[in-house]
Amino acid sequence: MENNQRKIYIGFITYGEATAKYLPYFLPSLTNQTFKDFKIVAVDNSQTPDNENALYIKNNFSEIDLKWAGENLGFAKAFNLMIKRAIDGGAEYFLALNPDMIFEPDFIEEMVAAIKSDEKIGAVAPKIFKWDFTVKGKTNQIDSLGLALNKEQRFSDAHQGESDQPDLAGGKEVFGFTGAAALLNLKALADVAFDNGKFKEYFDELMFMYKEDCDLSYRLRLAGWKIVLAEKAVAYHNRAVAAIGATNLNIALNRRNKSRLVKQWSFLNQWILLLKIKDLPFSLNVKLATAWYQLKSLAFVLLFEPYLLKELVVLWKLLPAIKKRREQLEIKVDVKRVELFMK
Repeated sequence: MENNQRKIYIGFITYGEATAKYLPYFLPSLTNQTFKDFKIVAVDNSQTPDNENALYIKNNFSEIDLKWAGENLGFAKAFNLMIKRAIDGGAEYFLALNPDMIFEPDFIEEMVAAIKSDEKIGAVAPKIFKWDFTVKGKTNQIDSLGLALNKEQRFSDAHQGESDQPDLAGGKEVFGFTGAAALLNLKALADVAFDNGKFKEYFDELMFMYKEDCDLSYRLRLAGWKIVLAEKAVAYHNRAVAAIGATNLNIALNRRNKSRLVKQWSFLNQWILLLKIKDLPFSLNVKLATAWYQLKSLAFVLLFEPYLLKELVVLWKLLPAIKKRREQLEIKVDVKRVELFMK
C-alpha cells in the first residue's frame, strides 16, 4: 500500500516527440482542476530515460510519478502497470488519458460525480471536442461522445466530426468509452480482468495498441457494468486522424490517412475481439451482418492492402491465447442487452 493514498489515480503514457509537444498544455490543464484529490502516474515508453518528456516532467511537475518502461510497451501493457499501481495504492477509480488533450477546469469533478451516481457504472466517457493544436484553439466539433457499435461489430466514436448540438448526446448511457479519456471503476476492472497465470490483464495485452478500449468496453457490458457519458465533463482532443462518414466508401477513403502500422494493429485486434465473442448467442441478424462485413473487409484487403494478410498468420499463432481469454469471459447479461446499442 502506498503512503500517499488517493481514491483516484490518473495515468498517461509518454513516447518521444509524439507526446512531448503536448505536455506544456496537457499537464497545466490537468493539474489546475477544481477537483484536487488525485495522484498522477505515467509510463514513459520512450527509447531512452533522459528524453524530453522526462526532463519536462522532472523540471515542471516533479510530483508526477513517471517510470521509464525500458522499451515501448504499447498501450495495454503500460496502462495495466499503472492500473495495478492504482489498485495497490488503494484507489477506487483510475482516469486513463491521452496527453494530446486539454480539459475544462471542472472536468475531473464532473467525471467523478458521474461515476459515483450509480455503483454499477464501470466506466465514464467525457464529452470530447476537437482541439486544433496548430492554432491552440478549442472547437465545437465533436471528437467523441463515447464508443458506438453497429450490427457489423464495427466500432466508431459517436458523432465524430459533427458540430455540437444539445440533442446529440441523447441518453447518458453509451456502449463504450474511448481510450483517449475514461474514468474506470477499479472494482469493475477486477471483475472482468483476464488472469494469465502470472498477473491480471485489465486491457488485453494481446492488443499492443488500438481496439483495446472496444474490447474492455465489451467485457464490461457483458459482465453487466454500465458505461455512461458525462455530458458536463468536457475535454478537447487533437486526434491525428478523424473518421469522416460511415458508409463503406467513407470507411475505405478514411484508411488513406492511416499508417500501415495502425492498420495492422487495428486489423489484427478486430479479429482478436471477434474470436473472443464468437460463441455468444447473438441474433441471426447480427451474425449475418458481422459475417458479411468481415467478408467485404477481407476482399478489400486482398485487393488493396494485401500486406495485412500476414496478420492472419499472427492471429493463427494467437488462437490458444484467445481461447483462454474467451473461456474467462464474464457473461452475466443476455447479449440482447448489448444488441440494444447496435445501430
